[in-house]
Amino acid sequence: MMGTTLHSMADRTHVYNFMIPKVTDELDLRHGTILYLEGITVSFDGFKAINDLNLYIDTGELRCIIGPNGAGKTTMMDVITGKTRPDEGSCWFGQRMNLLRMSEAEIAEAGIGRKFQKPTVFEKHSVFENLELAMASNKKVFPTLVAKLSGEQRDHINEVVETIGLEQQLYTEAGYLSHGQKQWLEIGMLLMQRPKLLLVDEPVAGMTHQEMDKTAELLKTLAGNQSVIVVEHDMDFVRSLDSPVTVLHQGSVLAEGSMEVVQNDQRVIDVYLGGD
Repeated sequence: MMGTTLHSMADRTHVYNFMIPKVTDELDLRHGTILYLEGITVSFDGFKAINDLNLYIDTGELRCIIGPNGAGKTTMMDVITGKTRPDEGSCWFGQRMNLLRMSEAEIAEAGIGRKFQKPTVFEKHSVFENLELAMASNKKVFPTLVAKLSGEQRDHINEVVETIGLEQQLYTEAGYLSHGQKQWLEIGMLLMQRPKLLLVDEPVAGMTHQEMDKTAELLKTLAGNQSVIVVEHDMDFVRSLDSPVTVLHQGSVLAEGSMEVVQNDQRVIDVYLGGD
């Protein structure tokens, strides 16, 4: 078990928060805004992937980001998580954390979790073991694997399992889960780290309609306890979230508002929605 676990983890490029040091600054949300992107510009070989982007996310908000391919959605998430450094602009997490001066690991530890489109779970381990491995801790990897869970930690796992709706699969190997269930498990793994901001990339790609409905309910449930940014192309799913929408185009904000407002904006129709 121990050797298999360490080997499985060694094969992964995904870094979970229990593997990295703690950030000492506390998140300051006294103004009610958790994320500030101001004047962000990112260029690749002369092409502006992000062009003077301004975006503000409130504490506990669920926000959808839509836009055509090449609009800058992925680059925006890369900036927030420290993968890409902008040429210009500022990026703050709450009032005190300057994300542009923090490493990717520090940003993750500060409370920003990112879920990529393809789920990354430990397929040879159960749902319970996946959540246990993802639990936030300042311990080194080996002590984490052999430590006995406290009652509070077990309660947190049970709470997360209930949130993601996998109570019946708690001891099922992740490799046997459906695509949708793997997506929910990875969201659960992020929740184990108690993030304040979740970035979720195209969560319903490849899902059945039933799984899409459940994913919408899950994300709406998370909002309030966390701020959630969802990047998505499926407009029916975006409508089902019933949340504020930001439309990106050519690296800038083209429109913002409810889905009803943006889908009737002629600029958005011209560049993205078309006859949708």
